[in-house]
Amino acid sequence: MNTCDQISSAPGPALWRFARSCDTARVTRYFEDYVQGVTIDCGSVGVDEAAIIEFAKNYDPQPFHTDPDIEGPYGGLIASGWHTVSLAMRQVVDSYLSAESSLGGSGVDELRWPAPVRPGDTLRFRATATYARRSRSKPDRGVIRTFVEGRNQHDDTILSLTVTNFIRVRPAP
Repeated sequence: MNTCDQISSAPGPALWRFARSCDTARVTRYFEDYVQGVTIDCGSVGVDEAAIIEFAKNYDPQPFHTDPDIEGPYGGLIASGWHTVSLAMRQVVDSYLSAESSLGGSGVDELRWPAPVRPGDTLRFRATATYARRSRSKPDRGVIRTFVEGRNQHDDTILSLTVTNFIRVRPAP
């Protein structure tokens, strides 16, 4: 089993010790693999000042995301929440969703950014399947709900969200 396939059914601090990047070609999961309660480590990513500013200038040009000298309400430069979501999405696509089976999603619920992301932070993400059912109308797929959580190097939660995805069932042999 490679580190991209590390699975834990008991989320805890040890889960956060993994730091790696996965290639989606190495992750193959089908609907049957998304068992309620199973948590997948989605790896980590570093955040630097230049990336924060570049993203913000393009998509969320508020001064506390674009001005490295700002004192502002957050005591300095912070990443846009949308940047944080984008970083999480990349890690989830690389480590949790499978290119062979993912059919997209129908939405995100309960999106929260409880703590800011700052230059120099290292963010870790994990995904926990919270619900799975086979589609009644389309037997080739199922519906899963996933809780995604991100933490920084201080173990502060920086992101949480719940997403609904459609996933192909495993093909018959």
